[in-house]
Amino acid sequence: MARLAVVGVGRIGGEVAYLASSLGIADELVLYDSASGLLKAQVLDLQHTGLKTDISTDKKAIRDADICIFSAGLPRNPSVKTRADLLEANSAAVNECADLLKGFNGIVITVTNPMDANNYLLSARTGIPRERCIGFGGQLDSARFALALRNRGITGFSFVLGEHGEHQVPVFSTLSCEIPIPVREEILTELRGASMDVIKGKGGTVFGPALHIVNLARMVLSDARELVICSSVLEGEYGISGCSLGVPVRIGKDGILSIEEWELDIWEQDKMNKAGTFVTELCRKAIS
Repeated sequence: MARLAVVGVGRIGGEVAYLASSLGIADELVLYDSASGLLKAQVLDLQHTGLKTDISTDKKAIRDADICIFSAGLPRNPSVKTRADLLEANSAAVNECADLLKGFNGIVITVTNPMDANNYLLSARTGIPRERCIGFGGQLDSARFALALRNRGITGFSFVLGEHGEHQVPVFSTLSCEIPIPVREEILTELRGASMDVIKGKGGTVFGPALHIVNLARMVLSDARELVICSSVLEGEYGISGCSLGVPVRIGKDGILSIEEWELDIWEQDKMNKAGTFVTELCRKAIS
């Protein structure tokens, strides 16, 4: 039996709960939201599917979940220039989630933006080891990178490291051909604005984040030991400490089993250093 808790059951959290239930990833759900009307509606909507999933709204049950998805707080909208701009707005949601996770022994998947800083903050505030605090975003950024490459007829493995935001680091050195710097910068600019086209058109991203989050939960619950890009609290990896940042990790039942340190080219290393500097400062601001 797998118990999945979702803290914040709005657009993404609600879809995650539905997908995890319908795909058989979780047979028990613990749902919590500070908006009681929304919480009640989401539970009823899930029950109306006829899926045989036990649903609890007892927030105390979160501590006994195998995985907790933290997706509460304000989402990005057209008036929010970058994800980092949500740091102060979502601080109350982070503090509330930290209180709910006292005594929690499972795996935390952080979704709420700015995700990297919030993942670092949750680990610091709760004392949950860094291996069990996984930040979501790298899978989605990598999928968007893959689309940008396909549209240009470029083949190879697509990975995006760094911040889930403006300071993301698409890895070009693993591709099948050399990509000139102007093309790299063009693709990076495209990736930075990829979510905004969705946000402007329908109010927010849903399908991509939800599917990748549920897939990440599957990797944990099945002890998949697969390689994926996730935000992890760093302690010297890539020469960076004091923040959480997107890096290649192996995911299994105990969370982040290992962090792989890839040899980056000069352009990529420069972008990674800038991502580390930016997110470390954001984390300092969040923890003060």
